[in-house]
Amino acid sequence: MFEKDLEELKGLGADITTAEIKQQPELWEDTYQIYQDNKAAIEELLASARAMGDGRLTVVFTGAGTSDYVGDTVAPYLRRAGNTDLYDFKPIATTDIVSAPLDFLRAEDPTLLVSFARSGNSPESLAAVEVARTVVKNIKFLNITCAPEGRLAVESADDPDALTLLIPRANDKGFAMTGSYSCMALLSTLIFDAASDEQKLAWVNAAAAMGRDVIAREDEVAAFLAGDFNRVTYLGSGAFGGLAQEAQLKILELAHGLVATSFDTSMGYRHGPKSFVDDKTLVFVFVNNDAYTRQYDLDILHEIDGDGIAQKTIAVQQDVSPAFEHEAFTFAGHEALPEAYLALPFVMVAQAVSLLNSVRVGNTPDTPSPTGTVNRVVKGVTIHPFEG
Repeated sequence: MFEKDLEELKGLGADITTAEIKQQPELWEDTYQIYQDNKAAIEELLASARAMGDGRLTVVFTGAGTSDYVGDTVAPYLRRAGNTDLYDFKPIATTDIVSAPLDFLRAEDPTLLVSFARSGNSPESLAAVEVARTVVKNIKFLNITCAPEGRLAVESADDPDALTLLIPRANDKGFAMTGSYSCMALLSTLIFDAASDEQKLAWVNAAAAMGRDVIAREDEVAAFLAGDFNRVTYLGSGAFGGLAQEAQLKILELAHGLVATSFDTSMGYRHGPKSFVDDKTLVFVFVNNDAYTRQYDLDILHEIDGDGIAQKTIAVQQDVSPAFEHEAFTFAGHEALPEAYLALPFVMVAQAVSLLNSVRVGNTPDTPSPTGTVNRVVKGVTIHPFEG
C-alpha cells in the first residue's frame, strides 16, 4: 500500500488513510517542536492548577473512542515516569463523565481535565468540560486537539482557566484516527514525563526511525495476513493494554465489522476471553520492554503458540532479550524504548495490519462505513441537562 501510486490507492478508496499512516514519524517530530514552542504556557497552566490545592493534583485524561484510548495508553506509563508527588493520573472517558459524572469525579479534588479530541466537535467533548466544571469546585482545562476550527478549541479560546494545544497536521481526514491518536499520546507524554527534554527528544527520534521502518517493511506485515482468518485479537501489558484496545478498534472500524476482534491484557486473557481464539484467529501481542512485565507477555505468546489454537501467534517487539523467537515483527537497532514512546511505532504496525486487512475483505479504508452506521464525528447523541 505504501508503495502504490496515488491513482491506484484512490481506486481502492485508501489514499487518505495510507498517507496519514505513513506521515506519522514526521508528525511526531513536529509534535516535539509543538511541545517546545508551548512550554512556557504549559508550565504556567500547570503551576496555576497545582496552586488550587495542597495535595496532589488530579489529572484526568478524557476523550471518547480512540481519544479515550490515548489516556488509557499514557496514564499507566506516567504513573511510573511522571511526577507522582504532584500529579495523580486518571484516564476517564468523556462518555463516562457525561453519563455518570458523580461516579467518576469528586467535587473536592482539584482537577486538571486534559481533553483529547481530533475534531473537538463531538458532543461528549464539549459536554464533559461543562459537566466537569459543574461538579468539581476547582478545575482547569488542557485541551489537546487537532482542529483549530473545532468547537472545543474555539469555545475555550477566551477561557482564562483553559489552554488549548493544537496539532493541526494530525487532523486526520480519513475515517480512522491514526496520526491524531499517536500525536495526542505523544504530546501529553512529553508534558508530564519527568525525563529531561534531551532524553525525550532521543526517544522521539528513535520512535520516528522505527515508524519509518514499519513503512519499509510492509511486506512483513502483509505476510501475517496471508492466511484465511476472520478473527484478530490484540494483547499487551501496562500501557499496552490501552494500545491493544486501540489496535482492535482499527481492525473493527476499517473492516466494517467483517472481522471479529477482541483485546485484553496479557495476563487477563486467560480468564475467559481466551475462548475467542480458534484456528481462524490471529493473535498479536505487544511485548513490553520492562524486564519484569515482559515475562508475562512472553508467557501468553508461548502458551497460545504452544497450544496450537490460533492460526498465527505474532509478537510485536524490540530486539530485547529474551525475545519471542517464533513469528514476530521485531524492531532492531535502537535503544529499548519506554512504553509511551514504543507505543508509537507499535501502533503503526497495527494500523498497517488494519489497512491491509480492510482491502483484503473488500472494504474501502477511507470510508469504511458506507451505510453511515458510524461516522467520523459521532452523531445522534443527546446531551441531557445536568444540574449538579
